[in-house]
This record gives sequence, structure tokens and C-alpha cells, in this order.
Amino acid sequence: MELQLTDDFDALKIAQSGQCFRWYPLAENQCRIFAGDYTVLLSQPTPDRLHLSCTETEFFDFWHAYFDFPHNYAEMRSKIPASDPYLSQAAQYGCGIRILQQDPWEMLITFIISQRKSIPAIQKAVEALCTAGGTPIGTENGKTLYAFPTPAQLAALDMDTLAACGLGYRLPYIQRASQVVSQDPAKFAALSEQSDAELLQSLLTFHGVGIKIAHCVMLFGFHRLDAFPKDVWINRVLDTHYPDGYPFAQYAPFNGIMQQYLFFFGRATHNT
Repeated sequence: MELQLTDDFDALKIAQSGQCFRWYPLAENQCRIFAGDYTVLLSQPTPDRLHLSCTETEFFDFWHAYFDFPHNYAEMRSKIPASDPYLSQAAQYGCGIRILQQDPWEMLITFIISQRKSIPAIQKAVEALCTAGGTPIGTENGKTLYAFPTPAQLAALDMDTLAACGLGYRLPYIQRASQVVSQDPAKFAALSEQSDAELLQSLLTFHGVGIKIAHCVMLFGFHRLDAFPKDVWINRVLDTHYPDGYPFAQYAPFNGIMQQYLFFFGRATHNT
């Protein structure tokens, strides 16, 4: 289907924003996206137009929320005051980034994998897991495409299979998480009803999940838009440009969106 855009959307920036690891460039202005049990070919031939290889019904049933189209990002950017020149510049540079509404389970495992790994290495490990345990959802050029494995599918994989996925020291964390969630999936699903403070504490009970990973899962999996993950890039930005403290209260409840602008801009302009 064709979609005329009326708000910020830049597929390349989203793919490079560090929040998703199953967006794959295929050709100029085109990428293959996997999300849950869905996959779609997306192309953006012009800044204000998208083409998606799905029906209109599927788009409004799934992809509309996934791309977070209910929120107006241009409006949020317009509220950044001139008194915050660094964030104003970062938001302009990152214009087009959106916080995707991704699956919480997939984000929990993906961000456990992400620790001390480059993006290509994360993607390789994630795809290995999908191939080993995920459900086939289509083919492309003779290659089978797989959904991300469910907790039960992941829990059913033996140690040798998991080890072959390149998980390293994260293997027992992932194995334990899959066992815990598969034993009581309703309990994990109920986390979406918790407050931000409660959700943070619940995520920290998973082995291998610290503050930074928990905030990533909150923001990118549970779509808690005020979550503000801090990594080396964000800490460098805060230390350099906000030595007197970052104004979290001013940007609530959308600090997570501002974090993405700061992260994307800070990483791109480091040493420039």
C-alpha cells in the first residue's frame, strides 16, 4: 500500500537509531522489516511517501501502531525551546526518528544480547536465534524468513544450539529468561499494566538486566516514552552539554524521544 506522510518519518534514521535490529537494507530506499510474526518490505521513494508490501487492513491492524503514528513527532520537536540549543540541533538532525512499538519479549532478549556487542554482531546473533527457534513466516529469494522465537520456542533450544548462535556469556541469561517467561507467560504480559517504577523493578529481576538494559526494554518494548536509557554516548552528551543537569521535568513525558535525538546526534558528531 502507499502512504502519504504528514509527520516525521525517515526509515534510514530509524534503522540506524539503535532501537531495532531486524531492519535490513535491501536496495536504495528499501528495507525488509521483521516485527513479531510480521514482515514487510518498506520503501521511502520520497521524504513524504511510503510504500509497504502489506494490505491496508494489515497496516492499520499492526504497522500503524508499530511505527507509532498515533504520536505527532513534529509537534513534539516544535516544543523544544531555543534555550536548549543542543537538543534543538539534535532534534533537527534526528528528524524522522520515531520510537517503534516493538514486542516486549523480543526487546528483552535482544537488549540482553546487545551488551558489549556491535550492531552487526547483535543482528547476527538475533537472526541465528530466529533461524534456530522461530516460526517460518515467508520466503525471499529462496531463503526462509523467521519470526522471533516465542519464550517456549526459545526455552526448548538446547545449550549447544544456543551456543552456536554466538551469545557468549549472555547465554545463561537468555536461557533463564526464556524458562521463566515460558513457565508463566501471563505474568510477563501483565508487566504492561505496571507503572514505570514498578516495571523497572520487575525487569531488573531478570538475570543479566541492569539499569540501562531495563530502560531500553521499557522504551523500545513497553513503549514507556519517558524512559531514558543512558549509555556511553548519552553520558558523554550529558557531561558535555548539560553539566548543571538535564531538564527531565521539562520534557516529560517524552524524555525517551529526546534521548533518541541526543543519542543519534551525539554518536554521529563525536569528535567533530
